[in-house]
Parts: sequence; C-alpha cells; structure tokens
Amino acid sequence: MIKQIKQQQGLVSDSCTECGSYVDIGAVVEAEDTLLVLSFAGDDALSQAQAMQEIAQQRFADTKAVIIDADNTIELKLDFAFSVEKMIFQLENQL
Repeated sequence: MIKQIKQQQGLVSDSCTECGSYVDIGAVVEAEDTLLVLSFAGDDALSQAQAMQEIAQQRFADTKAVIIDADNTIELKLDFAFSVEKMIFQLENQL
C-alpha cells in the first residue's frame, strides 16, 4: 500500500492548472462533478424526491432535475451548474 501511494505521489499537483492557485491536496474537486443521483424507496418515495428537488432548485436556481420511476425505486438526478453547488448541497442536507 505504501509503495502504491509513493508511486502515485508523482501524479499529484499542489497547484491549480487553471489559475495557478495553491490547492490543498485532498480538497480537490473535479469541475465536471455536477451530477448527484439520489434514490428513494417506500410509499412516499415520489414525494420525498419532489421535496428534495424543490430544495435543490430553491437553493441553486440553475439546477436541472429529472425524476425517474424504476422498479419500486424513485431516482432523482440533480445536475448542478457547478461542482461546488453540488458539494454545498450535499453538506447542507447531510447527503
């Protein structure tokens, strides 16, 4: 395990390739990581998904949402405009 970590260290950069700012390793977030997929089950799964959709779109107006009913499960796909919005939403809603 240690050997693998040492080998991978050469791939880690401590500065942003876009703006040159210093980056705290471990806090790097992919800019394209905007899609959050949540699954709901039970009799009130649809209403739970709709409520979560409303919370997301009230907090971040540009969030796109799709609700899919598939095999006793309701899936909510939230596509945020920015990855930081997704991260904030997850933290605020303990997801």
